[in-house]
Amino acid sequence: MTTTRREQILDTAATLFAERGFHGVSMHDIGTACGISGPALYKHFAGKDDLLTRSLTSISERLLAEGRARSEAADSTEAALDALIDWHIEFALDHRALIVIQEREWANLGAEGRREVRALQLAYIDIWVDTVQHLRDDLDAAEARAAVQATFGLINSTPHSARISPDVMRARLAAMARAALLA
Repeated sequence: MTTTRREQILDTAATLFAERGFHGVSMHDIGTACGISGPALYKHFAGKDDLLTRSLTSISERLLAEGRARSEAADSTEAALDALIDWHIEFALDHRALIVIQEREWANLGAEGRREVRALQLAYIDIWVDTVQHLRDDLDAAEARAAVQATFGLINSTPHSARISPDVMRARLAAMARAALLA
């Protein structure tokens, strides 16, 4: 898959925001890291706020689309849960910068961006909640949602805690997530 210039800019901005914080990065810094001038970024984005918003909305759209696709392709509810767990772990291990900026820079996201990202996140969570409730008829929607969000917390902690090989971490997280959701 070929990365577009826009995707390259988003990836670079996310990495810089994660390393230095939103306020510690300028458009010039992002442009330099991409090999273009800061002003050239304005052909793609309205500004730094737009870059942050697009970083978080685009990855939320991707999480939702991929979660939906993997869940629907599964041949059983258990397989759907495994597919969702595998996808979220893959995302967490491969996109650590986006997890960090989601966690740390949420307050810098404009109100409209927050609404958009939150709506996408809730739709993604709902896929998980539905799957968990099919496997755990003892949980109401609120309890299933709490279990799913706690599991996300576990998986999303990897940018701060993953000090073992990715394969070992992947297996450990999958076992822990499955146990947390099915216990």
